Amino acid sequence: MDDRLDFLRTVEPFTVLPDEVLAGVVDLLQEVSYPKETLLYQQDSSKIRSLDIVVSGAYETFFYDSAQHKRLPETYGPGTCYGGMSILLNKKRSLRTVIARRDTRVLQLPRRDFRALCLASEQFFQYFTHKYGERMLNDEYAHFVKPASPPEANFLVADQLFSRRIETLEVRELLACPGATPIYEAARRMAAAKVSCLFVTDDETGTISGYCTDITLRDKVIAQQLDAARPVRDVVATPIVSINQGAYVYEAILLMFQTKTRYLLVERNGQYTGFLSRNKLLSDLAQSPFMFIQAVKLAQSTRELKRRWEMVPNIVNQLLTRGVKPEIVNQVISTVADTIALKVIENVLAEHGPAPAKFVFMVLGSEGRKEQTLVTDQDNAIIYEDKANEQRELVRAYFLRFATAVSDELNQIGLHFCTGGFMAKNSKWTHSLSHWKRNYHQWMSESNVETVMQFATFFDCRFLYGEVGLMDELQAFLHQELSQPLDRFLFFMAKNALQYEPPLTFFRGFRTFTQEGQQVFDLKKTMSPIVDLVRVYALQNQIFQTNTGERLAQLRERGVFKEKEYQELLHAYYYLMGMRLKKQARQLIDDRAAPTNYLDPKTLTQVEQVTLKEIFKVITDFQLKIKVSFTKSF
Repeated sequence: MDDRLDFLRTVEPFTVLPDEVLAGVVDLLQEVSYPKETLLYQQDSSKIRSLDIVVSGAYETFFYDSAQHKRLPETYGPGTCYGGMSILLNKKRSLRTVIARRDTRVLQLPRRDFRALCLASEQFFQYFTHKYGERMLNDEYAHFVKPASPPEANFLVADQLFSRRIETLEVRELLACPGATPIYEAARRMAAAKVSCLFVTDDETGTISGYCTDITLRDKVIAQQLDAARPVRDVVATPIVSINQGAYVYEAILLMFQTKTRYLLVERNGQYTGFLSRNKLLSDLAQSPFMFIQAVKLAQSTRELKRRWEMVPNIVNQLLTRGVKPEIVNQVISTVADTIALKVIENVLAEHGPAPAKFVFMVLGSEGRKEQTLVTDQDNAIIYEDKANEQRELVRAYFLRFATAVSDELNQIGLHFCTGGFMAKNSKWTHSLSHWKRNYHQWMSESNVETVMQFATFFDCRFLYGEVGLMDELQAFLHQELSQPLDRFLFFMAKNALQYEPPLTFFRGFRTFTQEGQQVFDLKKTMSPIVDLVRVYALQNQIFQTNTGERLAQLRERGVFKEKEYQELLHAYYYLMGMRLKKQARQLIDDRAAPTNYLDPKTLTQVEQVTLKEIFKVITDFQLKIKVSFTKSF
């Protein structure tokens, strides 16, 4: 192990990877020996199944011309790699013919693991692409490399990822033991069953309370020299997160990232039938958006996070091109943004030292609704626990410094400052829990047009980081407030939903305005009445989901919307969202221009124009409904 690790530290581009990653790579390597003159690969036909790292001996590589003469011979000696460019840039086929010239010993890194490293480290990936680019400048080299379409990262393994349900997967069988079981006995059971995860049950209720893994045993037992005779309940990992077997595969993976759990229990009719492992799922989806999210989690610097965020438009474009639903694309964007924000928060906490009080970092607006597009900025706030008077100013000063550092770094990455100032770095939006309760009480009890327009975004707040109990307490307070007569508040919230009318003229033409020489309408403003009217009904019915689609589903379940109304609104909202995302992605990719929400109807097909007009009619009808329901008494 140590010899291989020391050797790997000398091999480019493994030299750019941190030691903890290299230690994991060592465990994946397979050693192979070849006798002299063994033909290993034939140019443009042999499939490359691993990255080969030459330890001793040598690879002789060359091209055969039409007369079977060797051209451009090159020797790969000890400490060099072969196969990376072929895997990444030649559809996994060997670029050259390869022969083992002397007794040769090689360490092979499986192709799947090599690609995962490329996704996790931009510098590691660029080593191979840069080398390929240099070689292609040689006309003779370029002549022998068969032309192929420009490499484009395929972020989808298969369309099934977004249509396949968990019940179609082979879930792993549960291995469980009571919490009183000695640690050594739990480890023995794991070894006997050849599993890396053992679930732990509560001694009294028998319900699963945590899990124990190889990593748990390493970090909490061996590293801390803990007595292995102690009960396994003392070292269990949490949280325990479950999902119904009827959910989609993409929902399971998003849930894993959002809850930071590595294992997901699968539930059917109230019973656990097995579990899913994040590593297993991700290895099966090595080029999916979710592997990209994993790469974001492994990013080591602000610069790398910025580079990852700049890749998002390409992912969005490919997802939409493959027919993936806009609501799923929204979730992918939001999950990437959340992952980046969490990395930044953790880094800033490490720099500033531990927080002097429990707190919640919450996100608002489109991010709070998990409906982010590619025209996005920061909307966030901080709630911290109430402290004694003498500590109050010190605590507040810490969180304002902390919030400023987080916002500045997010802005540098590309998640820009909010032009309206709705950020935790603004002293207006970093407060104690009691102060936030007063804010919400005032907004609801003293409502007016201006208040509702300005603060509606705070009713789309979502927990991101910190002490979730503070968020629960705020939600319990809102539940109590919303139980009171709030006709005035709901009236002004409804008025807000009526502020923007669909851009349709009396004669069913498009109402536009001039922007940079084009006649356009604003897609964001066109969608906002749906967001606003669904929010009004959700608050009236004390529904605390923030996502527009989730709110609509709850309102349908409670009978507020009929099935036809639900389907019409859902279709209208996500049709507009898909149109908005496609336009923004193309602006960034094709035009290399800042994305906007403006759309020229003349650029649309006849079918798209007709569809839009029908959607505008749906929005108009619902605005009439909300006017009757909430504003008739004022």
